[in-house]
Amino acid sequence: MSRTLMVAPDRPGAYPSIGAAVLDAPEDAVVSIAPGVYREVIDLADRSLTLTADAGDVVIDATSAQTPVLRTAGGRLGLRDLTIRAGDAPAVELRGGTLLAERCALSARFGPVVLVTGPADVSVSHCQVDGGEHGLVLEDCTAQIEHTNVSGVSADGVIVRLGATVVLRNTQVTDCGRRGIYAYQYGRPTIENCEVSGTAEAGVLIAYDSTAVLRHTLVRDAAGPAVVFGRRCQGEVVSCRWENTAEPALDLAEPERVSVTSAVQVEARATTAQPAAADVESLLAELDAMVGLAGVKDEVRSLIDEIQVNEWRRKAGLPVGGLSHHLVFAGAPGTGKTTVARIYGKLLAALGILPKGQFSEVVRRDLVGQYQGHTAEKTSVVFQDATGGVLFIDEAYTLSRAGAENDSFGQEAIDTLVKLMEDHRDEAAVIVAGYSDEMLRFLDANPGLASRFSKTIDFENYSPDELTLIVQRMVAASEYDLDAAAAPILEQHFARVSQTANFGNARDARRLFDRVRKAQSQRLRRSDGIPDVSELRTLQLADVAAAVS
Repeated sequence: MSRTLMVAPDRPGAYPSIGAAVLDAPEDAVVSIAPGVYREVIDLADRSLTLTADAGDVVIDATSAQTPVLRTAGGRLGLRDLTIRAGDAPAVELRGGTLLAERCALSARFGPVVLVTGPADVSVSHCQVDGGEHGLVLEDCTAQIEHTNVSGVSADGVIVRLGATVVLRNTQVTDCGRRGIYAYQYGRPTIENCEVSGTAEAGVLIAYDSTAVLRHTLVRDAAGPAVVFGRRCQGEVVSCRWENTAEPALDLAEPERVSVTSAVQVEARATTAQPAAADVESLLAELDAMVGLAGVKDEVRSLIDEIQVNEWRRKAGLPVGGLSHHLVFAGAPGTGKTTVARIYGKLLAALGILPKGQFSEVVRRDLVGQYQGHTAEKTSVVFQDATGGVLFIDEAYTLSRAGAENDSFGQEAIDTLVKLMEDHRDEAAVIVAGYSDEMLRFLDANPGLASRFSKTIDFENYSPDELTLIVQRMVAASEYDLDAAAAPILEQHFARVSQTANFGNARDARRLFDRVRKAQSQRLRRSDGIPDVSELRTLQLADVAAAVS
C-alpha cells in the first residue's frame, strides 16, 4: 500500500512545501497538497511519485524561474488536479520514464509547456495546455493524449518527432501561431475524433518520413491547408472534414502513399512546369534594373547560364556535374543582398530547379533554442519550412561569433545546417549573408561548411552617385518631384557619410528620403493656406538642405 504525505504550510504535522515532502517520500508515495499557491520548482530525478490536490485549487507557480517547474528523468510521475505555471521553461519536463497527467492545467510563457524525450510512456487526459512556444513536444516515446485542449501557443500545438508513437483522441488544438499538429523525423501520430482550428499555417503537417493516421477529425479556420503530407510520408485519412482552410485542403506530395476514404476530395500538389524563357528573362531584367551591383549581376547571370546549360546537357543525354545552389553574400548592410536573394529564388523556380521559389528570411534567434536539443529542432523546422525555396540567413556570422551568448547553441545550429544542406541539396537554396570579414570566420566554424556553398558573391558599397540615383527613384515611386539642383547636394552628402562607421548604404538613402519628406511637411505646415497639388508634390532644395544638415 502506498504511503500518503500531506503538504499544508499552515497545518501542524504536515510538510510546509512540496519539495520537502518529495525529499522524504518513499517510492510510489502520494504527495497530497492542500489548496494554495506554491512557488517552487521540483526535481524528481528517477523517482516514482504522484502529486495530487487534496481539495480545492492547488497552483504550482514558477513563472519567475528559468528552469522547468517539474523535472524528472526516469521513474514514474503522476499529476492529478494541479495547475502548473511555468516561465520561460517547460511546466513539465520528462527525460525517460512514465508520466500520467489527469485533470491538470499546464501553461508556460515560452518553450514547450510539456517536453518529453524518451524512451518514455505518457498518458495525458482531461488536461488544459496553454501558452508557450509549443504545447506538447513528444519525442521518442509512446503517448496517449485524450480529452485534452491545447490552445494559445505561439508556434506548434503538438509536436510528434523522432519515432514517437502518439495517439491523440477526442482532443482539441486551437489558436496556434504555426501548425496545430506537426509530425516529423519518423513521427507516428494517430489522430482520432479531434478538432484542429485557428492555425496560422497548416492544421496538420506530416513531414520527414513520418506516418500518420487521421480518423473522424475536423480541421477548420486554418490559414494553410487542412492536412499536408510531405514527401516520403505515408498514412491514412478516413472520414475527415475541413472548413475554411487554404486550397488544396488535403495537400499530398505523393498521393499514392496516402489512403483516403469516405469521399474526401484529394488534390495533389501541382508539379513544376517547364521553365518559361519569358519568366527567366523578366527576372533577369528586374535584376538588371537594380542600381549598381555590376559584379553581382554578372555572378548571378553566370550561375543561371550554368544551370541552363546543364539542363540542355541533361536532355541531350550528356553527363552533368553536381551544382550546389547555396551561396554566400558578403558585404555591408543596405547593399541589396536581400533583394538579390529574392530574385535568385524566383529564377531557380522559373528554371524548374526549385518547386516554389518562396523566400524565408531568418536571423540567429530563429535558429537558436534555449535548451539542449532545442536548437537542432528549431533549425530543422526552419529549414523544412524553406524547402522548395530560398532560406536567407541574415547576419549568419552571429552563429559563430566567439564569446556570444549561448555560442554553443549557435555552433549546434551551424552543424545542423551543414547536414541538412547536404541531405537536401536539391530541395532548397541556402544563402548566408553578412560582413565580408565576419563571413570568412563564419565559414571556418565547421569543417564542412565552406564546401556546401558553390560561390561567394561580394556586394560592394554603393557610390555617392548610385545612392543619389536610389533617392531619386524613391522620390519618383512616391509621386514627388525633386528639385534638379538637389543632385550635387545629395552626392556631397553621401560622399561624406559613406566614410563614417556603420554606414548603411541604401538604408541611409531611405532614411535621408524620409528626412526630406519630413522637412517638406514642416515647411508646408508653417505656410499660409492649404497647399495645392503642385506644392504637395514638390521637394524643394531647402527641404534637401534641411535633411542633410
